[in-house]
Amino acid sequence: MSHTASNPAPFRPFEGQIDRSAAESLLKRTLDGADDGELFLERRRFEALGWDDGRLKTASYDAAEGFGLRAVKGETSGYAHSTEITEAAMARAAETARLAVGDGGGTLALGPKPTNRRLYTDRDPLTDAEFGVRIETLAEIDAYARARDPRVVQVSASLVASMQEVEILRPDGLLVRDARPMTRLNVSVIVEDGGRRESGSHGAGGRTSLLGLIEPAHWQAAVDEALRIAVVNLGAESAPAGIMDVALGAGWPGILLHEAVGHGLEGDFNRKKTSAFAGLMGQQVAAKGVTVLDDGTIPDRRGSISVDDEGTPSGRNVLIEDGVLVGYMQDRQNARLMGVEPTGNGRRESYAHTPMPRMTNTYMLAGDADPDAIVADLKDGIYAVGFGGGQVDITNGKFVFSCTEAYRVKNGKVGAPVKGATLIGDGPTALKQIRAIGNDMKLDPGIGNCGKGGQWVPVGVGQPTLLIGGLTVGGSSA
Repeated sequence: MSHTASNPAPFRPFEGQIDRSAAESLLKRTLDGADDGELFLERRRFEALGWDDGRLKTASYDAAEGFGLRAVKGETSGYAHSTEITEAAMARAAETARLAVGDGGGTLALGPKPTNRRLYTDRDPLTDAEFGVRIETLAEIDAYARARDPRVVQVSASLVASMQEVEILRPDGLLVRDARPMTRLNVSVIVEDGGRRESGSHGAGGRTSLLGLIEPAHWQAAVDEALRIAVVNLGAESAPAGIMDVALGAGWPGILLHEAVGHGLEGDFNRKKTSAFAGLMGQQVAAKGVTVLDDGTIPDRRGSISVDDEGTPSGRNVLIEDGVLVGYMQDRQNARLMGVEPTGNGRRESYAHTPMPRMTNTYMLAGDADPDAIVADLKDGIYAVGFGGGQVDITNGKFVFSCTEAYRVKNGKVGAPVKGATLIGDGPTALKQIRAIGNDMKLDPGIGNCGKGGQWVPVGVGQPTLLIGGLTVGGSSA
């Protein structure tokens, strides 16, 4: 079978859809007397294949393009967008965006410094693997999972690929361009034994080709991990409840750090003083040894971006250093209002959305403790290595997370798996109660999505094994 789509020409709106000099002139008029703004143009293509119940259940393809025009004056943003990339549509958008400028009087901020850095492949993931090969891979995943364990009663798998191409025209005439591939493989299995059913899932991906994900060695490892989690949960007991010490595994458990701490370190929440970390710059906010970074510059990672959605090159930004708060994540507007430099964290879901400060890949650096020794030091608590959903209140940092894989630990011995465990606490307190930091920092496998203000963007998380004292564990047994 042929490709799902032929390799399209690169997205070049100024080479056929609209005259660049006319767009520059319109942008300058719109931003006369403003503090900042830009013209953001985008084309996005997305394909997803879903396998369930022994057959291909869904196959979807979507393509969209459009522009967003923004004018910023002080704390006010005027924004208009359209699916039509034409001079007429931009002229109408300019009238709306211009309302934010009012009588003017602003001083246009200096634009970002250009970069030629590129952090991901040039391959188009929607066309780099034959459609038939992708379906065949999903069928092989199903067959492999069922052959691995006779208790498998259901297998679900999906392959997703997308390409986002953006062009950002700045009022100084600078044109910033980025082509952002994304791929992801997800596998879920359900096992049944003695009338009890449990599930396990595993996913992986990044800004890479699909070819690596459909290699047998890769997808077999994903199936094995999903199956391992499901089988572990077959033997799980009810989780205990109470205040206890908790060991967190390396990698994906960094989602707790992302939610409970990361959002609170975004510039807009701190400028508006709605974050639990507002006003604490330069103060000790975490235990000694805790260093947290947001780094959009790691090649091929899901949360990485060569440039953000305002044209600023992404950065390796230290947020907490040895327990001391040293930085926030900034877009251009909040950075200007707070008197600091943008950090390359101005992100938006699409051309239909305004940028705001968002995380990229947020992680804690490794310490020097042996991970096995951390668990062995746990007298009575939980060892949590997998997480599902979580919620956080930015104003006080309070969080609730559900564990998908966790174990009871007594006197340093890892015991039975537990199910139904939730971790409850608040970010600022949890940071100060970190008692040990492992030497095994790792990043998640490439599955994170982050929601904020109704917008979703891909992100990465990571951490070493940690021991945190005095978290509340919600469970069903005392």
